[in-house]
Amino acid sequence: MHIKKLILLIGDIIILYAALAVALTIRYRGLDLLTLKNHLLPFTIIYLFWIIIFYIHNLYDLDIAKNNAIFYSALLRALLINVAFTVIFFYFAPQVSKINIAPKTNLLLTTLVFVILFWLWRNIFNRFAGSTALNINTAVIGHNPQVLELAKEIIKNPQLGYRINLIIKHEENGDIKDSDKLGLGDIETKTGLDNLRETLVQRKITTAIVAPEIYRSPELIQNLFDCLRHKIDFINLPGFYEKIAQKVPVSAINQIWFLENISPKQRRFYEASKRIFDFFAAIALLIVSLPFWPIIALIIKLESSGPVFYRQIRTGQGGNPFRVIKFRSMYANDPSGGCEKYTGPKMAQENDPRVTKFGRFIRKTRLDELPQLWNIIKGEMSFIGPRAERPEFHEELKRQIPFYQERYLIKPGLSGWAQIKYGYSSSIEDNFEKIQYDLFYIKNRSFFFDLGIILKTINIILKGGGR
Repeated sequence: MHIKKLILLIGDIIILYAALAVALTIRYRGLDLLTLKNHLLPFTIIYLFWIIIFYIHNLYDLDIAKNNAIFYSALLRALLINVAFTVIFFYFAPQVSKINIAPKTNLLLTTLVFVILFWLWRNIFNRFAGSTALNINTAVIGHNPQVLELAKEIIKNPQLGYRINLIIKHEENGDIKDSDKLGLGDIETKTGLDNLRETLVQRKITTAIVAPEIYRSPELIQNLFDCLRHKIDFINLPGFYEKIAQKVPVSAINQIWFLENISPKQRRFYEASKRIFDFFAAIALLIVSLPFWPIIALIIKLESSGPVFYRQIRTGQGGNPFRVIKFRSMYANDPSGGCEKYTGPKMAQENDPRVTKFGRFIRKTRLDELPQLWNIIKGEMSFIGPRAERPEFHEELKRQIPFYQERYLIKPGLSGWAQIKYGYSSSIEDNFEKIQYDLFYIKNRSFFFDLGIILKTINIILKGGGR
């Protein structure tokens, strides 16, 4: 997957410069070194920005790199932002005025040529990346909800490079039901592990994904060993599921998983550096945003009675409580607005009646979270981390969701991997899904991962995806 993403990135860079070369050739009826030299530096600065915007809009995520409606919608938004930036750059950057170029015509030609070349390049990539001939013949040995979810994910995304040909269920668990096969397409399902080696070799399987329950039987393990000489790669289901779905399957791990994968010593430098970044970045954003605070406060007061700021106890790192502060976005003392005073604690939901009109705007743009910069400066929160939950919800979720407490091994954040991938949660089922993304982040957290989450958060804000 990482290689394919790198190929997409390199391909896009080549297409950008190819579009420039073609546009200059059309514009000047030929291309000489002096013309190319004059355009190379300013367009390199522009293209660096373009690539960042493409990344923010998820154009390097393989799960949307299928040239469907979602992909083209993201591409259109990215192009509009990129063209706007380029216009501003050419007409307002003082150093550009000294360069003998025609930005208006060249920009139009370059953009048009890029769109055509980009469309051709991405179609070629998707055709080869999703080609049946190039995909890895894969079998799954075992049968549980993660197997079904994994199979459906791979079917929807052939560009990931895998093709599941066979699902084998251990006969102790009974036959595979027809209801289990829904959404699996033409994947063959088989019950029983007899003649496992012959089955895999006959179907030319090169990769076998093994569910955890298979390892509990010495006989079954011996069957797997018998297949090794046929150059079949065996992959543990939780690890493969994590790679494809980018979340940790809670039902397939135990306490040993945490001992093997979560070690504070391995990330001491990262944690110290992250704290320094959080502190100074929060101060900088606080200074930049302060002029807007009185305006936000005035509109909140004019729209509904009540305090400007909303303070609430949340569960922080290590399960320690702290008081979070936000701009108030809900009605304060109005029963018709679904006020918490009248209905009790309640998770946020779609079209929440408790939210004011202006509150809906500041929640979508995340402006309501600006006061939490103070929580970050105090060290109670980070920019990136799991969502800080209310103690009332925390206790209930801890009782019903395995390893929920472990999400507090690190500081909560303004944004996080679970918020990016799943959004807000309003039920036990939603939180069960989100804990899997939280654990994935805790295991894989790094500077680059945090940067990616920040950029994707910006994309959500630009789309108005808050609640």
